[in-house]
Amino acid sequence: MARERGWVALLDERLKRERLDYSVVNASISGETTSGGRARFKPLLDKHRPAIVVVELGGNDGLRGLPVAQMKAGLSSIIQDSKSAGARVLLVGVRLPPNYGEDYTTAFASAYRELAKAHGTPLVPFILEDFAGKPEFFQPDRLHPNEAAQPLMLDRVWSGLKPLLNR
Repeated sequence: MARERGWVALLDERLKRERLDYSVVNASISGETTSGGRARFKPLLDKHRPAIVVVELGGNDGLRGLPVAQMKAGLSSIIQDSKSAGARVLLVGVRLPPNYGEDYTTAFASAYRELAKAHGTPLVPFILEDFAGKPEFFQPDRLHPNEAAQPLMLDRVWSGLKPLLNR
């Protein structure tokens, strides 16, 4: 799928359409884990000086079966660095397929709630809410959302982001 059709590009279009004075920087890298995002984050933060940071990261940690504590540490660092730089933060959670086991998937999903509470950060608990079980919204791998899912993902993120835009 072309990057220009993803939910982040659609967010930029919505901000412009609604005449909100924000620009969007998509710093994501497909397949990245929280440790990779954490390693790249501070220079990006210094370069762009964002008012708001949307953190939607961790899914690849889970798909690789990495320790949940490691993922939480990476996300916590990104949230703290953002807040220290004066940015408001929206944390966007992901969930894992059930074949990763109940203990792991529960701990993984809980990590986002725990981080949001610990940092006083708004949370969108699950970016794929309401369509995660619908194959028509996924690529053939049944893990990655397709182009039809992107507006739904944007709407989910927008629900948590909009209150931050009006501060």
